[in-house]
Amino acid sequence: MRSNLIWVILIFAVGWFSHDVISSINDESPSVISSQILFASNEERASPSDIIPEDKIHVLNDKIIIEVENPEWAKFTDTNSMDPVFDIGANALQIVPESYKQIGVGDIISFSTSSGVIIHRVIETGIDDDGWYARTKGDNNAYADPGKVRFDQVKKLLIGVIY
Repeated sequence: MRSNLIWVILIFAVGWFSHDVISSINDESPSVISSQILFASNEERASPSDIIPEDKIHVLNDKIIIEVENPEWAKFTDTNSMDPVFDIGANALQIVPESYKQIGVGDIISFSTSSGVIIHRVIETGIDDDGWYARTKGDNNAYADPGKVRFDQVKKLLIGVIY
């Protein structure tokens, strides 16, 4: 009787393991989705530059003081391209960069295009025959934005999101 119980438990465990292995082959399986969620965050991705030095941030009991020259308040439209970093209703602080040297991979910039102002993350920078450029992509978009963003198109550099 006891050996039958051990066999039942063993068969159950093998079945459970087999289901997990076979399910990982099927793209629609919840176990694949959960595995992707668990392990996707281990990939190193470029983060925004440390634009504001720590000695310029003062946290007091009744307020926070951030020493930044010419900050600008920003709000966003509901495009979902930068979800989950920010969405409509989020408040943010931006500065107008003085030089392309202030903009690095991982930073989030606002830039003008023929269809309006876009705010996306910088995924590449470089210099070509026409000078400095950035390639950008919305965090929630599948593909990079078409074309290169030139420094004269850059309007603002995101320095903080306040939730």
